[in-house]
Amino acid sequence: MLHVAIEQLREGDVLVLAPTSPCTDGCFGDLLATSAQARGCHGLVIEAGARDVADPRAKGFAVWSRAVPIQGTVKETLGSVHVPIVCGGQAIAAGDVILAGDDGAVVVRRDEAAEVRDAAEADRRALLAAGELGPNICGMRTRLAEKGLRYV
Repeated sequence: MLHVAIEQLREGDVLVLAPTSPCTDGCFGDLLATSAQARGCHGLVIEAGARDVADPRAKGFAVWSRAVPIQGTVKETLGSVHVPIVCGGQAIAAGDVILAGDDGAVVVRRDEAAEVRDAAEADRRALLAAGELGPNICGMRTRLAEKGLRYV
């Protein structure tokens, strides 16, 4: 069903997968990541294992998984696509917004996404109005320094 789910991907999607029973085997790997990325997918959150995670990450495809095993799985078992699931203890529905980084992932319900975005923008606007600088708010100082930024 992973191949069927990949067929349904659109530009900008994050693929969120949960098996029907506990599993830490490698349900997803570099080849599926390549296929998903070609469809415009930005990353994977999976309540199971993912193999070969270094190569997809190096190609800009983010992977968050329960485990990183060597053992693979059969991909022919029937399942459901675009149905509500539980992943990482969170209820997730098709269209929800997934925000993720090196420290983890969070889900924002689709019907709350605009409100959350507006609140985040208001918080940032308040910080800027108080004189805080953008590079401090966004944590850009280290990345800019690593790229060679020098103040003269």
